[in-house]
Amino acid sequence: MPSNFNPQADYILEDDRVLLRPLQESDIEYLVPYAINEQDTWKYSGISAHGEERMRAYVQAALNGRKKGDQYPFIVFDKATGEYAGSTRFYDIQPVNQMLQLGYTWYGEKFRGSGLNKHCKFLLLQFAFEELDMYRVEFRADARNERSIAAMKSIGCTVEGILRSNMWLEQGGRRNSIVLSILKEEWEGGVKERLRSRL
Repeated sequence: MPSNFNPQADYILEDDRVLLRPLQESDIEYLVPYAINEQDTWKYSGISAHGEERMRAYVQAALNGRKKGDQYPFIVFDKATGEYAGSTRFYDIQPVNQMLQLGYTWYGEKFRGSGLNKHCKFLLLQFAFEELDMYRVEFRADARNERSIAAMKSIGCTVEGILRSNMWLEQGGRRNSIVLSILKEEWEGGVKERLRSRL
């Protein structure tokens, strides 16, 4: 049975700490300061958004993905500080197979390790499994990115394996990507409550 995903819908996800709303072209003004001042944010990314022009291209590519229906990008607003913190998105959305990937997630330096990510992931996973009726949510990261991998494991992801040399890196060379996932029955069988207890 296909999922309930509608790329034209304006999905807004919110709790007492964070608000995620659909990314818009006008949001560039909130994200450009990170693009200019925090180059290390994209150290492990296949697509860098360092610098104003690259951030504009990054946002436009995300919006184009939404138009095509295989991506859904969000901007992240941290209620604790009253600031826009970064961005995340659903991508490789496959309604017929009831699966999607959750990634392209980045936050400004001051928000990392603040607990913001767990709130974002809880809302996104709850929405994917309970509203969109997805069966599988997949995550990928550069296999060297220990911080990202630890964060994914901490929210309940299961490591599936390594895709060897599966993509080019902008700074040169190729990367190995680690693949992790959460399945619907795992979400319902304890992952949700464990993650909720850590918010």
